[in-house]
Parts: sequence; structure tokens; C-alpha cells
Amino acid sequence: MSAFNTTVPEKICLVIPPSVFLLDERVFTTLGILKVAASLEVAGWPVEVLDLSGFTNYEEITRLHVAQSEARIFALTTTTPQMPATANVAAAVREARPDAATIIGGPHPTLIAAALKYEQKQNLEGRAHKAFHQLEKMFDVIVAGDGEDAIFEAIAAVETDQVLVDADSSSSPMFLTSKRLDESPWPARHLVDLESYKYEIEGYRATSLIAQLGCPFNCGFCGGRQSPMLRRIRTRTSKNIIDELEFLHLTYGYRGFMFYDDELNVNKDIVQLMDGICDLQDKLGTDFRLRGFVKAELFTAEQAEVMYRAGFRQLLTGFESGSPRILENINKKATRDDNSRAVEFAKSVGMKVKALMSLGHPGESHQTVEDTKNWLLEAEPDDFDCTIITTYPGSPYYDHALETKPGIWTYEYKKTGDRLHAYELDYNVTADYYKGDPDGGYKAYVFSDHISSEELVAARDALEKEVREKLNIPFNPSAASVNYEHSMGQMGPLPANILRASVPEQTQRKAA
Repeated sequence: MSAFNTTVPEKICLVIPPSVFLLDERVFTTLGILKVAASLEVAGWPVEVLDLSGFTNYEEITRLHVAQSEARIFALTTTTPQMPATANVAAAVREARPDAATIIGGPHPTLIAAALKYEQKQNLEGRAHKAFHQLEKMFDVIVAGDGEDAIFEAIAAVETDQVLVDADSSSSPMFLTSKRLDESPWPARHLVDLESYKYEIEGYRATSLIAQLGCPFNCGFCGGRQSPMLRRIRTRTSKNIIDELEFLHLTYGYRGFMFYDDELNVNKDIVQLMDGICDLQDKLGTDFRLRGFVKAELFTAEQAEVMYRAGFRQLLTGFESGSPRILENINKKATRDDNSRAVEFAKSVGMKVKALMSLGHPGESHQTVEDTKNWLLEAEPDDFDCTIITTYPGSPYYDHALETKPGIWTYEYKKTGDRLHAYELDYNVTADYYKGDPDGGYKAYVFSDHISSEELVAARDALEKEVREKLNIPFNPSAASVNYEHSMGQMGPLPANILRASVPEQTQRKAA
């Protein structure tokens, strides 16, 4: 690798890989890497963003851009479902410029690093070690945790033998505290083509934002339960969130906003925040339409009322199951009655509810699937998704599983003894476990002692069909893309909506 000048700012290329498992990739922008871009800009580093969302020929686009780019450092973000495409993008970077340095960050490497640390504490060398070594072969530097400050250490690390930049510890100076989160710049949305992202809430042109980070709960299926970045709540002040809403409205004309926080009502200041959003609309002389996630057992009638006044018209909640047995086995903390009451609170003020359900948990059976179907028919949500879970690295289902047969990993929920079995997956190759395809093609890589993978797929399909028919909920392919959440030969210059770069007057942009 050639020497890099990491003391004098040089152009950095940040890459958003495609999400080929989605039916429509141009719905919401990837905000995490745009936060990293904003941090670089404020520090004076020229930045370009290669946004590959929605392009089937993304490898050719990557090779073309890398060959002509002034950048020598290419930093990619990735979720686990994106990893097959991300691996292809990394290979295309190497092919076009063997002397380039590559950095990988985002949820997937964070989850892998967290799972690795868990194995090391247990004196084990299992799947996480293998997955981490795979990342080492593909990338020069791996970033775990918050990237806003870690990106600078990662840039410096390209000249050393340091492979892991670990910001995923609350004791790390790179770990974002609530104060640091509030001080950090908002996402550099000007570096992507926002006009090419199409989303509406109740007819209002909409975009996404994140008001807080982390989820403190310990659901067994959820990746990140070993990761402080994903486990610790970090909140922004109500003023900072409201200022961002005002900026997005005045700068881009948005009146619709999707809050992508894990659980909005974990914020103890949620009523104050909603009142402030109401005041902002009065100040601007307009009205907003909002959408976001809430935790069922924390949801109250007061929250429902104030959220509706602020403009919320649809809430999403991970109810997951209608079976008390499964709710216990996944350590959900919410009961079936809690879930029903949350739907009632929302509907009482006129808000719609989208129920996010999942099958394939420890102890899952034909009866528990039937329980889930019956709860949906009783609660009558306005919309729902029903997916089959995958055992993600960083989740108890993955980290606490043991290989009981070659290629079969088994997790046991100790309180009940119910088990979940998962087939070995190479996340760098396989992504179809994440696909919700209305025309078939759904695959399951888990099974229980009571129901096989094939039976899970059939049961999921039957549940989907019956509930949608009885509740008159049409299947909307574009909605699925949101929540399965959720060769050209020679070519000329890249279209403007693929690549955008900083201009000098943008380098000092701050979240004032």
C-alpha cells in the first residue's frame, strides 16, 4: 500500500452499498455514514459520497469511479443483509485501484466485533472469530461503534498495522455521549441526491431522521445486545431535534418525517418534544405528518394524544408475537395485553398502527403461529409485516448458541428450555434470508423442535394471506421494501445522483 498523508486533509470517498434485497432502495437515505461525512467536513476534510442504492450494475459503477477519483481512502458502511453486495463493492475497489485503502464500519462490523469480544471472554473461538477474520481479509481497517469520531483514528490506522478501531465501549473517547451526540453536526444530506429518494406520509413528502440512539431492552433475536453503541440510550435535546426539523423544512421543503429511533417513547422527555414540534408548526405556519416506532408496554394514552397533536398519523411497534409463550421466550417484556392496549391507545386518537411481527423463535410451533394470527385478527392493526427471524451476530440467539450438529447452531432459552436451531450462514454471501417477496422466494434458516424451516415458510405465507384478507389489508410491494427493514460496457461521467462531493462553502457546516 502506498503512503497516505493523514495529517493534511485529503479527499475521502464514503460509499453506500446497495440493498439488493429491497424492492425499492430509494426510500430513505443512509444517515449514519452521512453523519460521518458531516464530521469530516467540519474538520476540513473534502468528502465525496458514492451512493450505490438502487443500481444493479453497482460493481461497474464502483470500478469506474474509483479509477478516476482523487480519493485514496474508501470507507464503506454496511448492515448484515448488505454484506454480499458490500463484499462485491470492496473487491471492485481493489480491482480498480490496488493501492487504495478500505475502511468498513456500520452495524455489521460492530455486531461482529461485539460477538468476537463475547467469545473471547468465554475463551471460545467460534463463528465470530471466523466472521471477523473474513472482514480482515476484505478491508484494511474495521470500525466498531460510533463512526463520527472513530473515522479519524481509522484514517490514521491505514498507515499502521492497526486493524480494529473500537469505539464500541462506553469508556472509549470515541463513544458518543448524549452531550457529544447533541453537539455533533447533522447528517450531510447535501452529499446525496435527496430528490431521488421518494417517500410520503399521508400524502406529505417525507424524509427520515434519528432523534436518539440505542435500545436498552434485551430481546433475544435482536443484534447488538452485546454492543454498547446499540444498547446504550443516547438522547439529543428537544431543541436540537426541533432545530433539525426546521432546517429540513426550510432547506428542502419537507413536511413529512419518519423518526427512525428504535423506540421513541424511551425518551423521558417525549411529551416535551411533541409539544415543541407543535410549537414549531405554529411558528412556520404549516403542519407536519410524522411516523415512528414506540415500545408497547411504555405507551400511554397521554403519549398517544400528544403525538397525534404533533402530527403522528402512524406508529410502528415490534409486537413480534401473539403467543404468551413466545413473548416470554424472546424476553420481550411486553405481554399480549400490553400489546393490545397500545393498539387501542393509538386508535382512540386516530393514529394508525403497523404491527411488526416475527416467526421462528425458540419454542415456535404451529400453535404459536396460530396464536399470532389470532392476536392480529383480534387487535386489528391497520397494517402489519410478518417476517421469519435470522440469528444475527451480536444477538443472544447467535452469541449464546452452541454447535449441536455440523452446521447447526442451537440456542436455548434457559427459563423455559425452549430451543431454536439455525443453519450456518455465510453473511458475506447469503442475503435472501432477509427478503420479503410477495411472489415467493421467502427462505428460512431457522427451525424449532416443533416446526421445520419449510413449515415456517408455509405458515408465514398462510398467516399473511388470511390476515390480509380478513382485515382487508392489501399487500403493498413498496411498503415491503421500506420495512423489511427494510453490463453497460463503456460509460461516460457518473450521473449526478450517484456521486456528490463537498464544495468549500459546505466544509464548515454545523448543526447550529
